[in-house]
Amino acid sequence: MAAESTPQPAVTEPGTTSRRRAKGRRRKAPSTGRKALRATAWTAAGVVVLGGTGAGYLYFKLNGNLHSVDINQALGTDRPSKADNGSENILVLGSDTRSGTNKKLGGGTDDGSARSDTAMIVHVYEGHKRASVVSIPRDTLVDRPRCTDTKGTTHPAASGVMFNEAYSTGGAACAVKTVESISGIRMDHYLEVDFQGFQKLIDDLGGVQVTTTKDIDDQQSHLKLKAGTHTLNGEQALGLVRTRHGVGDGSDLGRIQLQQAFVKALIDQVKHVGVLTNPKKLYDLADSATKAVTTDSDLGSVNSLIDFAGGLKGIGSSHMKMVTMPVQYDPANPNRVLLAKTKAQLVWDALKNDRPIPKSATEGTATGEAKGVVSAG
Repeated sequence: MAAESTPQPAVTEPGTTSRRRAKGRRRKAPSTGRKALRATAWTAAGVVVLGGTGAGYLYFKLNGNLHSVDINQALGTDRPSKADNGSENILVLGSDTRSGTNKKLGGGTDDGSARSDTAMIVHVYEGHKRASVVSIPRDTLVDRPRCTDTKGTTHPAASGVMFNEAYSTGGAACAVKTVESISGIRMDHYLEVDFQGFQKLIDDLGGVQVTTTKDIDDQQSHLKLKAGTHTLNGEQALGLVRTRHGVGDGSDLGRIQLQQAFVKALIDQVKHVGVLTNPKKLYDLADSATKAVTTDSDLGSVNSLIDFAGGLKGIGSSHMKMVTMPVQYDPANPNRVLLAKTKAQLVWDALKNDRPIPKSATEGTATGEAKGVVSAG
């Protein structure tokens, strides 16, 4: 994906990483950090393997790979206040642009457009030991606010448009603006990966093992799996997180259930990847990850990503709650959903106050029919 701004390379002193090795066998800490960041969503997979390199010259090379966008400058001061309770909120997007090499991946046509195929709000609680993930259905009809993109172009507000239209209209900045308008919560950071980057990361990881309880056959995402245990390569993993017609009720909500199951499988897989004993594998992962992601400018350097990941130690799948933003099917169009405002407000209030999302927030809301179809292998 084309970047709107690229940070300048900066050499990090080798001593920067010494605190990761100061206490004997603390080489496992970077793995935990990697696991935590990947738990944000499939879009962030692999980013913080950089924390284990310990070689200053690599930082110079990898910094040059990173792309960033200055969301704070684009959005200005008309935003929700930053929480002052030790928590952080990250918007994670997967871009389904059909241009360039991506047009061969994941189905669809090359119409020159780009949409947010996957969107997740990741809330990291005070102490950075737990997190909640709220998936936003791309088919949700929303009122998109007036927004200015990172190139300075202002886009007028629009009512009753699909959520992923915000990204296709004004990129990262308008997507963040729309999420903040819906939730009333400030996004502290932004992470994005496109099709090609996601596929390469999974391949570099050596695949991800999952178990399916039903056959999956989706002609649009090009995924065909028999019920059973599989080690998915990058292309298959991409097909899985995009599948909606090959299993369940064919809804976007069902696809979200598959995505959330894949994230948990990915977390489990990372625990078994021996990248720290394989320098080439570690470098390949780091190189692919830094080329794949687009971040907000505050995370636009390898050092910033490592510091960010270092603050997420201890967050594993057992310390993460994953829900879908409360919605109901649109009576006028069963292929669209509407925000269940009362229920959703329970979610937003919980995150604002750094509290667990109550079970009542999602009871009685629309769900897909793909839950339990995929689990960690």
